[in-house]
Amino acid sequence: MIHKRILVFLIAFLPVIISACSDDDDDDLIGKWYRVSDMDGLARNYASSFTIGNKGYLICGNAGNYLKDFYAFNPVANSWTQTISIGGTKRQGATSFVINGIAYVCCGQNNGEYVDDFWKFDPSTESWTQLRDISDSSDEDYDDDYTITRTNGVAFVIDGAAYLTCGENGSLRSDTWKYYPATDLWENVAKFKGTARTATASFSSGEKGFVVSGKSGTTQFDDIWELHPNEYDDDEY
Repeated sequence: MIHKRILVFLIAFLPVIISACSDDDDDDLIGKWYRVSDMDGLARNYASSFTIGNKGYLICGNAGNYLKDFYAFNPVANSWTQTISIGGTKRQGATSFVINGIAYVCCGQNNGEYVDDFWKFDPSTESWTQLRDISDSSDEDYDDDYTITRTNGVAFVIDGAAYLTCGENGSLRSDTWKYYPATDLWENVAKFKGTARTATASFSSGEKGFVVSGKSGTTQFDDIWELHPNEYDDDEY
């Protein structure tokens, strides 16, 4: 009889015990998420984002149609402000990066077309300036070999220059381009050595760049590759 009572007690309180253990496990994890103010604009996907100072910025994307609107989030005020839209083409899957407090947005896709206009944003004046196209669109020879246009590419910044790689443009890309903001010119550098891919992620340590994850068709990747910008690649391509 005593054994039966013990068994009944354990069955009755087992969910409580499990819940308490689960709560303790959650308490051991560092960090806590809070929901903040929803963005004022349309819900979307394939948007791009960047950070300048203490503000976060969200731009372009797709909400059933292609977008070019632009919003700034102030975490201190917990508020969004719509600011001047990027000039040029609406797009999704754009690539963005920040160098010395100036944001740059390029690439992306609009209604099946890979866009080639390139823009920079100065937060001090809240203005956009168009830069040179990222395709062979001029009569000069500097862009004769440009094959930069793509969607879902990634970029990272090392020592005042941006590196753009991966993505897709009819086929998956592994070519890598280095951008010099002082001259507004791109240089083709050593290509990404992993399998060509899209929908990947990237980040920079300040001295090296990293590309991780992504996909090729139905294949998902978990490898990570590190770029050493000042070493030379003697491999044949």
